[in-house]
This record gives sequence, C-alpha cells and structure tokens, in this order.
Amino acid sequence: METIIQKRIGCYAIIIEDDKMALVKKAGGGYKGKYDLPGGGMDHAETPKETLHRECMEEIGCEVQNEELFDVHAVNIKWQMKENLIEDLHHIGILFKVTLKQKELKKDADGLDSLGASWIEIKDLTEEITSPFTWYVLKKLGYK
Repeated sequence: METIIQKRIGCYAIIIEDDKMALVKKAGGGYKGKYDLPGGGMDHAETPKETLHRECMEEIGCEVQNEELFDVHAVNIKWQMKENLIEDLHHIGILFKVTLKQKELKKDADGLDSLGASWIEIKDLTEEITSPFTWYVLKKLGYK
C-alpha cells in the first residue's frame, strides 16, 4: 500500500440562516458522503476572498454579499484514494462567516465533487455526517 502526503489550502463559507446551515454533500474525496462547507481550493494568484466568492458561485450558485474572517483551522485525514493508494491529507481551511445576496441554493450538482447544496437544520447535524471543518465550526459557535 502506497501513501502520498498532500497539503491543501482552501477557503470555506459558514452560512447560517434561521437555525439552518447551507452545506454541500460531498460526492468524492476524503469527505465523501458528508455535509461540508461550501468552498474549495485556491487557484494560482487568487486571494482568499476571490476563492471564497468563486467557490460559492460554483458550489451553491450564490453570490456572496458580505464575508468576515472567522478562523483558520487545519485537520489531518487519511483516506483510501484507490485500491493501493492512501492519501495522508493536511487540510488547511480559511473559514469565513458569509451572508448571501439570495437564499435559494443551486440544486444541480456535478456528481464529481458535490451531490448538491441544501439548507440543513443545525439540530440534525452530527459529527458522523459532517466534514471535520463543519463540525469544528458548529462546536466553536456553540451549537454542539
């Protein structure tokens, strides 16, 4: 079994309205099947805010109205990428509290990275069904 060591830096949106959180369900990767914060990796020469705005449009189809830096957090996960390949991922997330210009989320998904976006009741979220960043945010905000 081969292990590859990776480091990824991404920007992620914390969007909460009426005790619901805007989340995407992951179609693949280390967080497959879990609810994750909208966001993703920074493109070359992009600022964190530019990444945040682009990723919110791509993943949930919404324009960011306001953003405020919430925290920078890092997690380490190991997951099986292929039959004989494990990824040891050091995942760094720049987390922003975000308000959107509209509340309707994009329903269609690419099926590769996302199974779609939806508003999920915070009371229904557990550690088992959320990504490490999502769970970290819920705990830090005092929801869990």
